[in-house]
Amino acid sequence: MDVSTAIEIQELGVDFGDRHAVENVSLSVNYGEVVALLGPNGAGKTTLTETLLGFRRPTRGRVRLHGLDPVSAHAEVVARTGALLQRGGVWFPMTPRQVLHLTATYYGAPRNPDELLDVLDLRHCQNTPWRRLSGGEQQRTQLALALLGQPKVLVLDEPTSAVDPEGRQVIRDLIASERARGVALLVTTHELTEAERSADRIVIMNDGLVIASGSLDELAGEPGLVVELSDTIDPAPLAALLGCEVTLEGRQLLCATATSPAVAATITTHLASLGVTMVAMRSRATLEERYLSLLEASRKERV
Repeated sequence: MDVSTAIEIQELGVDFGDRHAVENVSLSVNYGEVVALLGPNGAGKTTLTETLLGFRRPTRGRVRLHGLDPVSAHAEVVARTGALLQRGGVWFPMTPRQVLHLTATYYGAPRNPDELLDVLDLRHCQNTPWRRLSGGEQQRTQLALALLGQPKVLVLDEPTSAVDPEGRQVIRDLIASERARGVALLVTTHELTEAERSADRIVIMNDGLVIASGSLDELAGEPGLVVELSDTIDPAPLAALLGCEVTLEGRQLLCATATSPAVAATITTHLASLGVTMVAMRSRATLEERYLSLLEASRKERV
């Protein structure tokens, strides 16, 4: 394994009886990199992260964290890895301050618990029992616990789940600071906007398989222009003017051409002649549009 690689998964398969929950998945995460793992419910994301952390044995393939087998070297892997999982919690009478200071005693050189209370905006509720914390406050407390051991790898399963907009910004800032510190981060999320803002690379799973991976630019595909309209139009005359394929989806024009001042002027003039208003213009598809398109193509292949 390359010394820069923190997480390495090769041709991983995990079966539950006759069902392939994860099949032939390969991915890697380098130190100082954020990789977002996307996919609908049942895609296999949680099974993959649980296997990566050594809580499940692979049926097939190879998994390494810090170059170590997470099952046979579980104690060492856990000591060097922080994890935020969907399942878990804190003994309900304990407060964020109590649980952080208690858990810090388990590490030889922990991060300062009081610093984490500040970093994750928990000071206002540091003495509130777990059962009375909001969902977002509980999520940020568990994230603080994941950071206590000063890990070099963070595995975060839906870190912004149940978190309000202010809390999401806190988590975004933390992900950026940990990345800058050289930490490798694997983040599973349903929040496509969060992935666009935070990730260096994106991996999309469906039905246990990786159906796409790459940077945002790589996943966006060929150059294109998306124009949102106030009304529908016949795309054929505009296609002739631009000399490229133009299709209409609802009130969106999809133009198979790169953005330029000349292209924008041609589209604007043509729409004005039809009495149609341009609501917005942007290059390429959004991650959400590309994500939904890839999922639909994947489902059709499986039929």
